Amino acid sequence: MSAIQRIATRETELGAGLSIRRALPTRHRRMVGAWCFLDHIGPIDFAPDAGLHVGAHPHIGLQTFTWPVTGEILHRDSLGNEQLIRPGQVNLMTAGHGIAHTEDSPQPGQHLHAAQLWIALPPEQRDCPPDFAHYPDLPTWTTDGAQFTLLAGHYQNNRAPTRIHTPLLGLDIAATAEATLDLPLQTEFEYGLLPLLGHIIAASETLGSDEFLYLEPGRNHLQLKLPAGSKVLLLGGEPFTAPLQMWWNFVAGDRASIAEAQRQWENGNPRFGPVGDGCAPRLMPPTLPAGWG
Repeated sequence: MSAIQRIATRETELGAGLSIRRALPTRHRRMVGAWCFLDHIGPIDFAPDAGLHVGAHPHIGLQTFTWPVTGEILHRDSLGNEQLIRPGQVNLMTAGHGIAHTEDSPQPGQHLHAAQLWIALPPEQRDCPPDFAHYPDLPTWTTDGAQFTLLAGHYQNNRAPTRIHTPLLGLDIAATAEATLDLPLQTEFEYGLLPLLGHIIAASETLGSDEFLYLEPGRNHLQLKLPAGSKVLLLGGEPFTAPLQMWWNFVAGDRASIAEAQRQWENGNPRFGPVGDGCAPRLMPPTLPAGWG
């Protein structure tokens, strides 16, 4: 049987009482397939005069993947897109050569619970033109007391419409009643499990929403026990072997490309256009590490 690894998520406060728990990357595990970033946002009840407000910031070399559990998020980007996303829907933004965007609560005082993921683009796609797609309809089915929603890739006889560029799986599993599941897996994939609600038992390990479980390749099934009302994300993919550097909101194959993108953002280069009316505050990156150019 392939090895497993328990990873404690890192908690960060981002202001307005917003709690983020980061599962990827950590010093223990950088990626699961091409999934290279995973934040568990909330759940939080904002004060009547507060909400989520992430100022304009850039991306290169990746796709952002937004999956709300409860609440709504308003996306705006430098391509001119403005899209409200609700639970059961996916926003997929492909940064490629470069894009900027903002994320906001549509109105103050709302409840919010979501997962925010990044997918590293393979080398041949890293410099592609930026794009944005909204997916309001995803494959769903119910088996053995659990409702499945396929977010990315294919699983059994279902295929998600989300346009990705490497072999991946994203699967939301919600227990409508106490459920015991035996899930088929692809032996060439590595997998990660993130509980979003409640405690779960996976591969005989009990996990809460402050933990992430990594499963290395070689498994052909996974036993999962879910109490009623629990929810978990199952992520998988072929191990990502291409050279990869990550810094702030950038993903690239080398540090020089990241340093160039950061200087361009700081200097207002048209590579990253304005978002909306351009009035949103622009987030600035930390100083590059020594030797990054």
